[in-house]
Amino acid sequence: MKLQLRRSLLMVDQHEVPPGSQDSGPPLRRIAVIGVVANPYAGQGFVADLSAGIAASEAVGRELSAMAVAAMGPHAIESYGKGAVVGLGGEQEHANALLTTVFAEPLRAAVGGGLAWLPSFTKRGAPGTVIDVPLAHKDALYVRSHYDGMTLMLPDAPQPDEVALIIVIANRGRIDARVGGLAAAEISRRDGLR
Repeated sequence: MKLQLRRSLLMVDQHEVPPGSQDSGPPLRRIAVIGVVANPYAGQGFVADLSAGIAASEAVGRELSAMAVAAMGPHAIESYGKGAVVGLGGEQEHANALLTTVFAEPLRAAVGGGLAWLPSFTKRGAPGTVIDVPLAHKDALYVRSHYDGMTLMLPDAPQPDEVALIIVIANRGRIDARVGGLAAAEISRRDGLR
């Protein structure tokens, strides 16, 4: 099986550090790449084995990851997340099948490796659906400053027979983050947690 990429969307959301901030870091740059694919399972009723879609998701994951990293430009990537909206002719499980580790491994490679699991969120929806895609530090889940997300509205997608697959990356944590926890500079273990 090969997933048919019907369209792709790219969003750059850059927040400058505001005057009066105690933050001396660079602007917060978040990138979202949305790939709208034909849902290979739409309209088929219950399909027990979704493994062909899982395997096919790697190529789309690789393409979307390359687009996201290119849009980040010279900024180092510190956090990532993923999400999907499946059209109303499909099941939420179809979106989850296309977002497994097979889809995500190309993202890990594209960002120079990532030890922490990728946070994700999926839902069913019609064109214009809004989704919040969560973000977390790519190397250590307990870095609270990087708990963030990006809100996206998908114009004219997904159609009933489509799935919108989403990758979000960011170059840093929240501006003026100050709720404690492990700092990114203090990551010491290589277990994806600390």
